[in-house]
This record gives sequence, structure tokens and C-alpha cells, in this order.
Amino acid sequence: MEQVRNLTPAPTSGIIASSVYLGGKRVADIAIEQAGEWAAKPGHVVWIGLLEPDRNLLLRVQAQFHLHDLAIEDAEHPHQRPKIEQYGDALFIVARTAQLIDGRVTFGETHLFVGTGYLVSVRHGPSTSYAAVRQHWETCPHSLAKGEDFVLYAILDFIVDNYMPVLEQIEDEVEAIEDKVLLKPMTGSDIERLYMLRRDLLRLR
Repeated sequence: MEQVRNLTPAPTSGIIASSVYLGGKRVADIAIEQAGEWAAKPGHVVWIGLLEPDRNLLLRVQAQFHLHDLAIEDAEHPHQRPKIEQYGDALFIVARTAQLIDGRVTFGETHLFVGTGYLVSVRHGPSTSYAAVRQHWETCPHSLAKGEDFVLYAILDFIVDNYMPVLEQIEDEVEAIEDKVLLKPMTGSDIERLYMLRRDLLRLR
């Protein structure tokens, strides 16, 4: 079994993972300052995952991939609308994530920078870690070998899949409240809860 080289310094707050892949196989864990050099190598893909990074960390990443100032500004400040923007040969994508916490849908965001030889994900707020995505596809190097486009697909597919349990729980509770109406009039708390659930459902869709 090939050994993955660890070229990273001591762990830095905000960096979940920073790895380089060749032929779909992880060949090294790298420091942010090495990312641009690795991404420029033919056939290599750098996949970086960040969690609520501060401005300094975003600027370090920006310097490696020459990311646009406006995209960095958006990534620094959450509460962006879902969107796709193109800056030269790179894409900046904002995707909304959702989790059901204490009976309420809580929304987070994932910002994605995608360009030749790299993908950087930036998570803000409630969202499931993408470690499972990375671990799963590392067992399927023939798929991961398709490059940064496939990594983008894998993350977006994971985000969409995680909507389904939330949607199903909301729809089940809405149906339960509506069925209750057939037996007796709704209480004020039932009406308030139904309104809240329907509002969350509309935001999800």
C-alpha cells in the first residue's frame, strides 16, 4: 500500500483537510502554501476543506490560486444567496445546506472555489462534514481521477442527499398535524407550528 506523504505543518484552525491527488489517489497532505505549486502539476488535484476560516486564512488560499477579490469577500461573509459566478477560468459557487435541529430547519452555507487542478470548500454554519465524501471517494480512485469537476459533483450531490431526511421529517410532521384536524380543531400552537414548518419547507424548495 502506498504511503501518503504528510507535508503539513502543525494543524491550523479552520483547515479541515488539505490534500493532493494523482490518478484518484491521495499522494500527500500539504500546507496551504504548497497548494498552488501542486495544483499546477499535470494530472494533480488539490482538495482543500475549510470550516469558518478567518480572513487571513482565506487570503492565504487566495494567493495560491489567484482567486478573485469579490469571491473571497463573499466567502468571508456568510448569508449569501445560492449562486454560481465565473471569474476567468474559475467558478465560485454558493450552496445552501440544511439540518433539523430541535425541530427547526437551520441553514448553513458551503462556498466552493473550483479551477484547474483545485477545489476549495468553505463551510459556514450548520452542515454535515464532507469528510465522509472524501473517505468514500478515496476508495473509488477511478472516479476521483476525473479531477476537480468530479469532486465538485460529489460535494453537491452530498448536499442534496442531506436535504432528503430533513424534507421527509417536515412533511411527516405536517401530515400528522393535518390528520389531527380531522379529529379535533387545531390549537394555537398547532397553527403556529404548521406555519413554521411550511415556511421552512418553502425555503428548502
